[in-house]
Amino acid sequence: MKQLTPYLLFICMLTANSQELAVLKYAGGGDWYANPTALPNLVQFCNTQIGTALDPKTASVEVGSPEIFQYPWIHMTGHGNVFFSPEEAGNLRTYLLSGGFLHIDDNYGMEPYLRKELAKVFPDRELEELGAEHPIFNQVFSFPDGLPKIHEHDGKRPQAFGIFDQDRLLLLFTYESDLGDGWEDPAVHNDPEEVRLKALQMGANIIAYAFKS
Repeated sequence: MKQLTPYLLFICMLTANSQELAVLKYAGGGDWYANPTALPNLVQFCNTQIGTALDPKTASVEVGSPEIFQYPWIHMTGHGNVFFSPEEAGNLRTYLLSGGFLHIDDNYGMEPYLRKELAKVFPDRELEELGAEHPIFNQVFSFPDGLPKIHEHDGKRPQAFGIFDQDRLLLLFTYESDLGDGWEDPAVHNDPEEVRLKALQMGANIIAYAFKS
């Protein structure tokens, strides 16, 4: 039997009825496993509120694994160090250029390490800030001021950055917002319901945008 290339694996995956999302498992010591209830809650919200048919079961996948091509949308989070080997950086680059989407949500303290590692993945591209007029902020729910602020962190304004392949946004980095904390079970952070709702609505916009692009 002929072995499928990563691109063909991705195309086959996109034709499946129910698509499973995953959390990215990376090296370096950062807690990639933070916010364990976040992604399942976002999936449930999307299925009930915007009509997606995502698999309620979510997974974790290593950066360098060929299994990464099974997932159309991958979430990455954590508080600390991030490290990609050259092989892992190449695998992630191929995944993204083949149609995959990566959402990176800084849970606090990840940003300086992440920027260094993303330079390995895309040495020829830089993170670009997304203005409030970008369509990702008005997919299903309207955020006229751009990325919402969920947790204070350093008190800086929330920012959304992207890496593009021509006009396609293939990587979104959300900074000083902490959407993932807002997706977690209510008892974890005791966020007001309106704050959690903003986080889930923005997450649904990201899902909707990625699957439409």
